Amino acid sequence: MSAIYLLIAVSFLIALGFLMAFFFAIKTGQYDDTHTPSIRILFDDEQSESRN
Repeated sequence: MSAIYLLIAVSFLIALGFLMAFFFAIKTGQYDDTHTPSIRILFDDEQSESRN
């Protein structure tokens, strides 16, 4: 029965770690622009053109 208390505590700590990572991602602005990274791969950059 004591194993269940240990597993609950460990799962709570893991969930808290993911929550802190989520708030850190929001604070650093990773969710500010969700459209541009998805279309950036469609356009060639100038460095790849100069190599050809």
